[in-house]
Parts: sequence; structure tokens; C-alpha cells
Amino acid sequence: THKKLHNTERETRRINRILGENTDKTFGIDISHYQRKEDIKWDSLSIGNRTIPIEFVVLRATMGNRSADRNFDEFWTLAKKHNLIRGAYHFYRADEDPVVQANNFLENVKLEEGDLPPILDIEKIPKRKSNEKLIEDLKTWCQIVEKTYGAKPIIYTYYHYYKDFLKGEFDDYPLWLANYNDVPAPAPEEIEWNFWQFTENGIVY
Repeated sequence: THKKLHNTERETRRINRILGENTDKTFGIDISHYQRKEDIKWDSLSIGNRTIPIEFVVLRATMGNRSADRNFDEFWTLAKKHNLIRGAYHFYRADEDPVVQANNFLENVKLEEGDLPPILDIEKIPKRKSNEKLIEDLKTWCQIVEKTYGAKPIIYTYYHYYKDFLKGEFDDYPLWLANYNDVPAPAPEEIEWNFWQFTENGIVY
């Protein structure tokens, strides 16, 4: 219990330091059905001890070939109603079909002017495909979605996943990196990133 409390205090200090060093940035959160509908007060979302407003929200829309987040439609409507910038992401299942997965996303997500570009969440390594085939499949997903929306999808992944598998293949795509370590930025300077998911434990009011 003491160790858990110490880790929580350390994470809180890290988050507060990141917030303090990025006061000129825009902050947002991601939401899926793991957040209970009754717990979200859409008209007053904030962080940093209620000093920083949440300006955008990214919602999990679809997963793999057939699945969709059961709260997506409701959350999507509520986010717009409360004047939040919206984003929608597809959780990519590495061993499933990229064309079917792209169509699953397109059937469930209707982006409008002012929304973020479509987002591809890739964080799993395939069990039945080579890494080369994975890259080919991810590019297929991106091309289908980009053709529909006229915008390059944002690639969401972890720093080491990007470095080990994706770097050099998606350099002209906007990059969203998750890095929960005690670092001043999610990646070294040679990797150009647009979004940083810096914690999975922050307090949102």
C-alpha cells in the first residue's frame, strides 16, 4: 500500500510538471465505454485542479473487422453538443483484414467540418502475419480512409512501437505518441510528433 501511494504521488508530480511546462498547449482526453456514461459531466470537463479546460475529446469508435464501441454514437453527439473538438479512432487488430476494418470505421464514423482527422490506433504485433505484411495492411487502411475523408489519418501508437515498426513508413502522417515515462517529450527530437498522450492515470474533473 505504501509503495502504491508513493507511485501515485510520483505520477501526480510528473503530470503537474508536464502541465506546467505546456501551458501554451491544448489539452484533451480519450474516452471509450470503459468510462461510465453517468460519470461524465460534459459541460465542465477540466484538469490541473480545474484550472485547464478540456478542449478536445477522442472517442473509440471501432475495433477490428466488426466491433464498435457501444457508447460511441451517444458520446459523439454529446461531445458536439458541448462544443468539444471531436476525434474518432479505430483500434486496429493486427491479424484481421485491413479493408474490412477500414469499412467498419467508415460505416460507424461520420466526420464533420471541425472534427479531427480520422485516427488509427495500432499497438499490437500480429501473431499470424509478418511485420512487412502489417505495414502493407496499415497503409491499405490509411489509403481507404484518406480517400473517403480527404485527410491523412493520425497514427496513434507507443513510442517504442513507432520506433521499432513504423518509423520511415508513415513519416508524412500526423503522429500521436503515448509515452507515460518521466520524459520532457514523448520522443527524441528527430521524430516529429503532433499529440502526446502523457498519462493513463490523470484526474479529470
